[in-house]
Amino acid sequence: MKSINANHQILNAHYVTGLVDGEGSFCISVSPRSKLVTKWEVRPSFSVSQNFRSRGVLYQLKNFFGCGSVRESKSDRTWKYEVRSLDDLVQKIAPHFHKFPLKTAKRLDFEKFDQVLRLMKAGLHLEKKGLGEIFSLIRTMNPSGKRIYQGLDLVK
Repeated sequence: MKSINANHQILNAHYVTGLVDGEGSFCISVSPRSKLVTKWEVRPSFSVSQNFRSRGVLYQLKNFFGCGSVRESKSDRTWKYEVRSLDDLVQKIAPHFHKFPLKTAKRLDFEKFDQVLRLMKAGLHLEKKGLGEIFSLIRTMNPSGKRIYQGLDLVK
């Protein structure tokens, strides 16, 4: 059997879903941007974290999905596999979790994340009404998360 850190090891799709159920995150971050028409930038991301010794599986995830990047996160002393491209999230990440659904409460976060991706793909994040819908979804995601942007109430 190959080492757990072998980058060329092929992952099983069910294993990927289980790993994400335990160590993954679906996040939508927003930032004020005065140059944008709506004054807000919406940035979706999908990530999986591991400690230094287990970081090899993150490279395997990158190979499995065929997108994203792996980086060190000095703030929490972990390594992260991350996908931020809207096209990759829509075409590669979301279809996996539709075919191999999450089993924990994280499934609810994914479903809201997926709704935001669809709104963004339709360009609705560039309109005030669509942005309001996105903000409503964000407020209900990741209830234990530490970052809630107070300015989200400005768009209704």
